Formats: sequence, C-alpha cells, structure tokens
Amino acid sequence: MAEPEGKTEAEIREIFAGMDLNTDGKLTQQELGSLFEEVGEKLPGYRLREIMSEVDTDKNGSISFEEFLAVYNNMQRGKVSSMFKTLVTKREGIKSVTGSSEVSSTGTTHSYSEEEKVAFTDYINSQLREDKDLASKMDIQPDDLFKAVGDGILLCKMINLSSPGTIDERAITKTKLNVYTRSENLTLALNSAKAIGCSIVNIDPQDLQQGVPHLVLGVLWQIIRIGLFAKIDLHNVPGLIHLLHDGEELEDLQKLSPEELLIRWVNYHLEQSGSPRRIKDFSGDIKDSEVYDILLRQICPSEIALQRFDIKQVLVTPNLSRRAELVLGNADLLGCKAFVTPKDIVAGNSKLNMAFVANLFNHHPGLEPPGEIEYEEVEETREEKTFRNWMNSLNVKPHVNYLYSDLCNGLVLLQLIDICSPGMVNWDKVNQGEKLKKMGGNMKKVENCNYCIELGRQMKFSLVGIGGKDINDGNDKLTLALVWQLMRAYTLRMLQNISGSEKAVTDAEIVDWANQKLEQAGKDSRIKSFQDPVIGNGRVIMDLVDAISPGSINYDLYIDPNEGAEDDDQVYQNRLQNAQYTISIARKRGAMVYALPEDIVEVKPKMVMTIFACLMALALGTERENSK
Repeated sequence: MAEPEGKTEAEIREIFAGMDLNTDGKLTQQELGSLFEEVGEKLPGYRLREIMSEVDTDKNGSISFEEFLAVYNNMQRGKVSSMFKTLVTKREGIKSVTGSSEVSSTGTTHSYSEEEKVAFTDYINSQLREDKDLASKMDIQPDDLFKAVGDGILLCKMINLSSPGTIDERAITKTKLNVYTRSENLTLALNSAKAIGCSIVNIDPQDLQQGVPHLVLGVLWQIIRIGLFAKIDLHNVPGLIHLLHDGEELEDLQKLSPEELLIRWVNYHLEQSGSPRRIKDFSGDIKDSEVYDILLRQICPSEIALQRFDIKQVLVTPNLSRRAELVLGNADLLGCKAFVTPKDIVAGNSKLNMAFVANLFNHHPGLEPPGEIEYEEVEETREEKTFRNWMNSLNVKPHVNYLYSDLCNGLVLLQLIDICSPGMVNWDKVNQGEKLKKMGGNMKKVENCNYCIELGRQMKFSLVGIGGKDINDGNDKLTLALVWQLMRAYTLRMLQNISGSEKAVTDAEIVDWANQKLEQAGKDSRIKSFQDPVIGNGRVIMDLVDAISPGSINYDLYIDPNEGAEDDDQVYQNRLQNAQYTISIARKRGAMVYALPEDIVEVKPKMVMTIFACLMALALGTERENSK
C-alpha cells in the first residue's frame, strides 16, 4: 500500500480514528453529518450523499480506512471535492483528547475545538464578571475553563443566565466545598440543564469535576444556545413581523427555527440597505465580512458612532483577517464582540458565527414595532414549554423549537414512543427522509401520525376522537393530549424499571407511598391526591424530599405563605419561593424534575404527579444502592 504524500499511514490512521465517532472502523453518512456540524458546516442530506458517493468506492454505505487512505492521497493531489477536503483539514485542526478514564482504556479519543473554548470563556467572563460568588474565578483564562466548572457553581450561574429562575441560588453550596458538595452542585446543574431542554447523555458529575473537555464544552454550548435563542420570538420582539415574506402567514414565521429566523433577519437588513447580498448560512456566506459591515451599520443606534471605513476599499485586499478585524472593532462599539475572532469569521465557523449574530440580534434587533399591522400573537404556554424541554432533553431529532409544527410529521413522536416502549416502533413502516420531501409528502406525514395514534392505542392511551390528521394539522388541544400521555408513560416506565414491578405503578400507589414515607420520617404532612390544595404551599413536597434525604432541607428558608402577606399576590410569591427552593433541592439530590414551581403553587395535578413519581424513583433507587 502506497504511503500518502506528506504523512505516514500511521498519521492518517490517527486522523481517521479521530473521525470514527463510534470507533467501529468505518465512517457512515450519519457520522459525516455529525463531523461536518462539529467543524461548523451543516450540510443537507443530498450533499452528504454526494460526498459519500465520491468516497465510498465499493458502495457498501460506509467508508473504510482503505477507502479513506486512497481518498486522502487524491485529496493531496487536488482530486477530491473541496467539501471533503474542508472536513479533513478542519478536523486535523481540532484538538483530540483522551476521554474519561472508563473509555480511555479502550483507546477512544474525543475532540474539542480550541476556538469554542476561547469563545465560551470570553462570553462567560463578559456575562458573569460582576457576580460576587465567582469573584475568585474571574477572569477565567481559556486553559482554565475546564477546571473552573468543577465545583458546579459556574454552571448553575450560566443556567440561570440563560433561563432566569431555573435554580434557586439558596440550593447552591457556595462555601466549604468538598468532593461531595461539588458533586451535589454538579448534579443540580445537570438536572436543571435537562429541565431547560439540554440533552445530557452519558454525562455525570464526575466527568465535569474532572473537566473532560469535550463534555464540558458540549454542556456549555447547549446552555449558552438556549439563552441566546430564548428571546428570538414575536413575544419579545414584535418587529419580527416585518420578516414575513409576501403570501406568508404569521404561522409560517412561527414554524421557523431560531437559526432560520436569524438568517432571515440578516437578509432583511441587507435588503433594507439596498445591498444585493443575501446569505443562506453562517459559514461561507459571511467570510468576506461585507455582510457583517452592512448589518452593523443597519442596526446601530443613532447615538453610537461606528468607525468609518470604506468596506469597498477593504474588500479589494486579499487580507480577509484585516476586514474581519475592522468589522469586529465596530461590533465592540455596539457591545457585541463576543463569540468570534477574525479567524472564526474567515474560517466560516458556523456555530460561533451564529452565536455572534444571535448576540447582535438580542442587543440591537433594529426592527420597528408592527405599527398598524394586525396580528394575533400566541405566546408559548408553561405546559408547552415543559413538554418541549422534556423532548429536547431526550435528544430527539430534529430539535423541537415550536411544538406543533415540529411534531406534525410524526417523527419526533415516534422517537418518544420508542423511548417509552423500546422496540415498539417498526421503523421500516415510518416515512423518513426523501419520502417526506417528494410530492405527496404531506400524505406521508399523516401516515406517520396515524401510526403514532395506532401505537398510542396499543399503549392504552386515551385517544378518543384523536386522529393522525389532527396531529399533522397542529391541533393544539389534541396534540397536547397525546404528548402528556407520552410524558406520563415515560415517567411511570422510569419508576417501574427502578421498582422492579411487572406492571405500571398507579397514581394511588404513588400517593400511598408518599404518605408512608412521610409518616416513617415523622413528618406531619399528608396528601389525599395530586389535586390536594395543601400541595400549593410547598411544605409537603419539601417534607418528602427531606424524608428521602434527611438533612437536605434548611427549614429556616421555609416561608409561611400567609405570614406578613398583605394581599393574594404576596401569598402567591411566598408559595413560589418555597416551590423554587424545593424543586432545586430535589434536583440537587438526583430527582429529574421537569415541572415548574408554578405547577406546585397552582396544584396542576398532571405536573404534580410527575414530581411525586420522580421523588419515588429517587427514593427507591437510593434504597437499592444502599442495600448493595
């Protein structure tokens, strides 16, 4: 076998191993897609198939090392597509590190981006610099980032920055830290990250205490992304109505992902400026910096004076880095330099450039109020938000941004059914990929939704009057009825697995267990059902958490809802503080609670049931561990 030019076969094998994500000795189209995303290039399916066709010479659906080696030789001679060459080149520039001790013994390596490490560190410093609890950590240097997250405090703060109020700070241990309390803080952070929609797969507190680079950056990016995208909607920025194209309805705008909205926002400002430029992505389309220069001048408030330079003159120079430096100098004047360096712009790092543009939008959207334009804004309800976060925490694909449009083809629902009842879905019967894009694709989506209803009935769900077309049409009431039963099934299956029961646990059994646990711990609290008004003051759940893990609750922090309250609003706020503290302590002890504090205060029986079920699962799991 011929040696590749410039590198030995062993060196090329190392590059191949770094790209082989599941270490099975071959590269699949799915792996290629993940690899391109990792280096900032999100390619559509047809482009991935084209690249696979070029590299997979024996047409068996995967790329062997021998095929990769031959292609690498051709790549060096300029005989391979630029996209594949881009992937390999960028992957060589990404740092490979040994994984956790458990996987490193197998020789597995994981990679992380130095650019992301620098960008995230810079953003954290800029956002949390004034936090008194983090004074000893600021300013973090990029090489110290992985160590800085080890006590859990910084991660908890970042979660609250992205989703305010998620974690009650009274639940964070901030002083006299040891291995145990650091682990508790990290457990609180990880469970809270799941509750806001982060996918935390195969990550535990020990991984973060050890500062495993690719895991730390993965968690941080999800938390940062949620915060950046949280306010890119009509409720927070009514001026987004101006982004509607001719013939579109408001619903069409609501169906767009945050990334798609940002691209449309940039193009809107390009159009308003009179420029013929338009972008389709945050990679190749922004590398020359002209789009950024136009955008910054369009959104800049009148009271801020940007540096004046003739971008046309700058564009004639081949020095792309100099152009990017000038543009970022103006972004700095707007307070929005975070996430990208000139190198990231020139390289077309789509993840960091998207974050940069989202940061610009959040600070200076540059969109006039709707004025006389009439529209009916529909704000996401708490229930919808909870369901959406639950789905995303389970790593469904694609990411769910808008509940109804993103469920209408049935694919996410089928993934949830497969998670709730593994093996139940016959994926050969499911319409996926090109089938959903061709003529008659909507009929195929309805077929998927009908299959969801069929499987739901097999799972004994109550689906009277609900058909696949209702899901495909985005009927909110009927869609929520199905989603709730899936979430309930997921919660009870988790509890059933831990309890070892052959049948599903009933609501009555969970209530009985809770009351017995409270009695055994010498607590006075009791409940009659998940609709019991006594739940609203937060005390009974607080007592149950303390019964499961004695000493967890600082009862000095409990607030009597009526004490000193001058009106009903103050009573509500007192109850809310109790609920926030209780949920945070439950998560800190290991309970995966998705419900919100308001669900406790208002005694929403569905969500209250999930809290008690998760606490029962935590207790049974703890008892099982202690009995070993």
